[in-house]
Amino acid sequence: MSKKSRSKLWFLVHSWLALPIWFFVLIVCVTGTLAVVSQEIVWLANPQMRASQPTDDAPLLSYDQIVAAIKKAEPNTLVEAISRPDESHFALDVDVSYPDGRSVKVYVNPYSGVIQGAAPPFNFQAFTRALHGWWLVPFTNGYSWGWYLVSFLSLPLLASLVTGLVVYKRFWKGFFRPTLRIRHGARIFWGDFHRLSGIWSIWFIAVISITSTWFLIQAFMFDNQVSISTAPVALVVPRESVPVSTDGSPAPMISLEAAITQAKERIPGLEDSFVSLPANAYSYLTVGGRSWYPLMFQTAEINPYTGDIAATRLLSDRSGLELVTESMRPLHTGDFGGLWIKLIWFFFGLILSMMVLSGLLIWTKRTALATANALKRKDKRPRTAAVDRRETTEVSQ
Repeated sequence: MSKKSRSKLWFLVHSWLALPIWFFVLIVCVTGTLAVVSQEIVWLANPQMRASQPTDDAPLLSYDQIVAAIKKAEPNTLVEAISRPDESHFALDVDVSYPDGRSVKVYVNPYSGVIQGAAPPFNFQAFTRALHGWWLVPFTNGYSWGWYLVSFLSLPLLASLVTGLVVYKRFWKGFFRPTLRIRHGARIFWGDFHRLSGIWSIWFIAVISITSTWFLIQAFMFDNQVSISTAPVALVVPRESVPVSTDGSPAPMISLEAAITQAKERIPGLEDSFVSLPANAYSYLTVGGRSWYPLMFQTAEINPYTGDIAATRLLSDRSGLELVTESMRPLHTGDFGGLWIKLIWFFFGLILSMMVLSGLLIWTKRTALATANALKRKDKRPRTAAVDRRETTEVSQ
């Protein structure tokens, strides 16, 4: 076998070995696309998640009214946290605990305060996110190896973006003169589709691959006890600040609305998305949500007895590196601007998945043809050599 033939053979082996990698990338892209709208899919399938409005002019209940409604329905229930989804058609997510030690999340109608049902511990939303994020490999001591495996795929994805821009000369012309030939055979169609979808998805591929690369770095840093966080340690209410009652009953606390008002005065433009109630007598009440920067939450720790703000975690408290890294997850998932942003991420996720599929089809067919041609040449050489030897023998006789 000549040196050139050996090189072609090794290239074919290399090409076939790369097939599982890109097939894996395709599965991750498809599951990620589903994960973007998994909450909406569960909402469609589970009526308990829906926030049905009793009347057209029914107002949303305040947090205090929600707690009062839950207490009225189930007096022994302890409300731990209330989370208000971005979209008004979703029920509130309320974390509660019961005297028997059970802690569950329940769906509460934001207009009536009615408990509509308990959230399952592992639903379709959790399944798709776990399948996409770490392939359901459990976390034991640190990040699972499934997380590393999935996030590592960001490197070939990012490399394919860079090399594609280098190979496809003057790619920007595709924005002004898009070409998609549908009547010239499958090979030409998939080739045009691959190039066209790649051009229009440049920004999305860059966002997904860069954020995924950060997830890989983040896991490595966590497992090696490396932190870049400037967040302070958790605070506790000083013992002398906790009121003591003569009969041992819980000390009276400020209303949740008063706490939210205090938080909004300190954090301009705050949209209160969640409230965490004190877990014990020495815990602070936490109010948090987004403001002008939709990719990051800001929080305020409030003394539940006096209403004084003990600490805040604002955008200005983060370092420049934290502002970038904490923005990675919402940028990756599209979970920062309501349904329309999710639909944009879902659409480009479909395009990315189809682009990977088209690349696989083109690459597999090309590699299969090259392999078949190589095998034909290999079979042809022995027959040619045998014919030459026979002719030489006949001449010598």
